[in-house]
Amino acid sequence: MSHVLSEETHRNLLARIPHRTGREISDWLRTVEEGPALPFEEKVSWLRHEHDLAYGHAKAIIHEHALRRAARRLL
Repeated sequence: MSHVLSEETHRNLLARIPHRTGREISDWLRTVEEGPALPFEEKVSWLRHEHDLAYGHAKAIIHEHALRRAARRLL
């Protein structure tokens, strides 16, 4: 499956995550940062199984982490 989500889909998924999980996106991003260094899909799988997340939510979190990490590199 592609790593790319439409911007609208990505934002919609991110907006629902705190309500569905009880944790803010910043908490999830910290969890990913502290987690194992894995390729994209393996990180999604790790997050799903370790934290019992739906595939779409896990993918959105990993995608957001990758976007923010790339933005930090540009600064």
